[in-house]
Amino acid sequence: MPKVLDRKNPRTFKTLPLFVEANPDSLCYQSLGMPLNFAQMLERRRPVQVCDTRHFAIELANLGVSVRLTLAWQGKEYWVLVRQQRQDRGDIVLKLISGYVPAQELNLPLLTAIQEVAEECLLETPEGWLAGRFGDTWLPTPYDGSLRYRETVHFSLASRTGAARPVLCGNMPLMERPRAYVHLPTASLQLVYDMRMELPRDCSQLSLFHVDERLEDGELAARLDRSRPDLYLIPLEQGRPVAELLMLRKGQLSPVSTRGLWLAESFAEQHGWVVEDERIRWKDWLARPAVAVISPRRMAS
Repeated sequence: MPKVLDRKNPRTFKTLPLFVEANPDSLCYQSLGMPLNFAQMLERRRPVQVCDTRHFAIELANLGVSVRLTLAWQGKEYWVLVRQQRQDRGDIVLKLISGYVPAQELNLPLLTAIQEVAEECLLETPEGWLAGRFGDTWLPTPYDGSLRYRETVHFSLASRTGAARPVLCGNMPLMERPRAYVHLPTASLQLVYDMRMELPRDCSQLSLFHVDERLEDGELAARLDRSRPDLYLIPLEQGRPVAELLMLRKGQLSPVSTRGLWLAESFAEQHGWVVEDERIRWKDWLARPAVAVISPRRMAS
């Protein structure tokens, strides 16, 4: 039976629409107009078009963040993906950890990204759940009223080398240099932070769980379903993804079928500053020349 970890009133969420200007060398965004609640933001997330994917100015519904999280565990590395049923788009995909940026964090979206890691990616050990630190800053423990977090050990989260082209909020560059793209089907600007998670040494019996919020009876309910952990790993070999999907339960990795699997748009091809696709099939992502996926047999050899 899924356990409710937290409930929120969606009416407290406020964000701001954006005005975005892009050229071949950089992208700049700034707030535009009055704050929007969640329903108003979703209403604005309708398809838009640009004439030139490298040079344009456009109004968008919102700013979103994602984290391409690399998990370091027992001497190997894995990308972390989560399963999401996207009610606004009527599909089920595997995606990066992600969320909407609230109005008060528009000029510091890294804070939202860190919060999303704490909320969506839960790490359980036999002694309790792991809290985390980003540099000298403790990550929030959003479910400490429902879960027992360990006090003596924690995971460490750090930014990795970012994208080559700068992204600016107003005239201030985002120092972590996230990758940026405008997603045309949802009229949103998405920032993708590249981060690495290091675990403490005594994590041999680690289990990974995803917690996602759903709208229920006018509230956003965060549920933990142990029967469906919904958090997946793509192994890496010398930084390149391996063509397999895994789950981690009680320290044991097990393969997951990829038949009929779709990935979110952050895995689709980007042209200039623009992503046009809603999603991409797993097999089509593997076939992209830029991905350079390694076959499992080659990894084993």
